[in-house]
Amino acid sequence: MSVRDFSTAAGLFLETVATFTSYELMDYKDFITYTVMCAMIALDRPDLRDKVVRGSEILQILHSLPEVKAYLDSLYQCHYAEFFRYLAGVEIFLQRDRYLHQHATYYVKEMRIKAYTQQLESYRSLTLDYMAKSFGVSVEFIDKELSRFIAAGRLTCKIDQVSRIIETTRPDSKNHQYQLVIKHGDTLLNRLQKLSRVINI
Repeated sequence: MSVRDFSTAAGLFLETVATFTSYELMDYKDFITYTVMCAMIALDRPDLRDKVVRGSEILQILHSLPEVKAYLDSLYQCHYAEFFRYLAGVEIFLQRDRYLHQHATYYVKEMRIKAYTQQLESYRSLTLDYMAKSFGVSVEFIDKELSRFIAAGRLTCKIDQVSRIIETTRPDSKNHQYQLVIKHGDTLLNRLQKLSRVINI
């Protein structure tokens, strides 16, 4: 976690939830808080649902951690304006945390990208106004933010500045699969030709 390997950290935290007894290292509530935060950034939506949102051991403790539960639920239930408000609180928490203070900016940025991606996956296109309202921010902010992440290759969409519409540009999986088959076929054909030359000699 302190070296920004949230995937490994999430896996280790989740494996240990049911058997955690190292109370001399940290309080169990803190342990669950770290588990949820790492899982939210590292897991995809189905795994987050199965391992965290519906995880019985985690749910028992989350009832006594209302802000952590609200942060988790706001992302999972697609309440993005609430999620942004809770994320601001998470940023303050991270800046003061001894393990994660140096990763606060990175964590918040990645969680914003995750929320944007989650919403964009649900639509072929949507207006900038609608997305801004969904996240409880201004149109100017969402336009600037999305443009930055699109330019960095972090979001697969484009913004039509004339009509103020965001269009998702999902990669065509069938076309990609077709290209892979052709590539592998060419490689196999080349190897067979080389082999036939060796045999003929």
